[in-house]
Amino acid sequence: MSLRPVFRRAVLPQRVFAATRTYASQSPGNPVWEVFNRKAKHMQKDRAAQNVEESRKVDYLKDEVAMRLCERLLDIKREFPNVLDLGANSCNIARALTTSNPDPDAPSSPPLSERISKLTCVDTSHALLHRDAEIPLENELAIKREVIPNLESLPYEPNSFDAVLSSLSIHWINDLPSLLAQVNDILKPDCPFIAAMFGGDTLFELRTSLQLADLERRGGVSPHVSPLADVRDVGGLLNKAGFKMLTVDVEDIVVEFPDTFALMQDLQSMGENNAILHRELGPISRDVLLANEAIYRELHKEEGSRGIPATFRLIYMIGWKEGKGQAQPLQRGSGELNLTDLLGGGGFDKP
Repeated sequence: MSLRPVFRRAVLPQRVFAATRTYASQSPGNPVWEVFNRKAKHMQKDRAAQNVEESRKVDYLKDEVAMRLCERLLDIKREFPNVLDLGANSCNIARALTTSNPDPDAPSSPPLSERISKLTCVDTSHALLHRDAEIPLENELAIKREVIPNLESLPYEPNSFDAVLSSLSIHWINDLPSLLAQVNDILKPDCPFIAAMFGGDTLFELRTSLQLADLERRGGVSPHVSPLADVRDVGGLLNKAGFKMLTVDVEDIVVEFPDTFALMQDLQSMGENNAILHRELGPISRDVLLANEAIYRELHKEEGSRGIPATFRLIYMIGWKEGKGQAQPLQRGSGELNLTDLLGGGGFDKP
């Protein structure tokens, strides 16, 4: 399959079909209200990892996002003795950390793994976590793989890690506020949490075309694409969990596929297919799939392009656990310069 990634950074307007999630805080443990079926997601990831060759072929997206996430460590000039990779998938972050020349502006820069003494990779899927265990990353980075039953309940002591990283896993978390609070707890003071997750308008093309195909062929709509957090929610969630000095940014990765069948096959091979708790079981009917293909091409195919675009909206976040000596924002009104004068403006002319 021929893929043509197109990368751009943008904040796009919300579309009428975009689904968003709302959150309520609760204590750690099994959430009272669940969106995703954790057992189904575990089975999907295990099944995807069992076909090792196909699973590796579709790592292009997770590897790319892991690289972009790790680039954010370049701006943090410190050592990280003990790091947690939360929801490690197939250890994509570990591969990114051991990549030579991670800084595009400094071709001779050493791999980021030289600043990390130990990386603990945790996931719920043994098959996916150990898929590439024979690849000798351990020669460049001390890796410990741990399988835990539930990413929503972390089995670590407070103040354990010098950094927590997470790439493309926490969008499957039911109780995200509780998880963020736990991450804040297991971090040492003045240490960062850096994560990337799918959000907002991810796969809006597929979502809209499937909804219209359902309406046309079945007279109703069934959820085929999982709901995702909106970027406007992320800063509030991090702040509520106790993180300071927040940074949240958005990036779109657009991948061109030959057709919708190739897109959905790749999602399944990634273990990223639908896991909504009350989703309609069984495969999508042939009639709906054929209608979806036609509608998708009519609505979203770009002129002159042979394939169809699929947009993946990435939300990157950085939050710091509060600590002594940590830089603090200035109080409102404490500045000595007038921003209008600094930017060269003179305000509005008086009539």
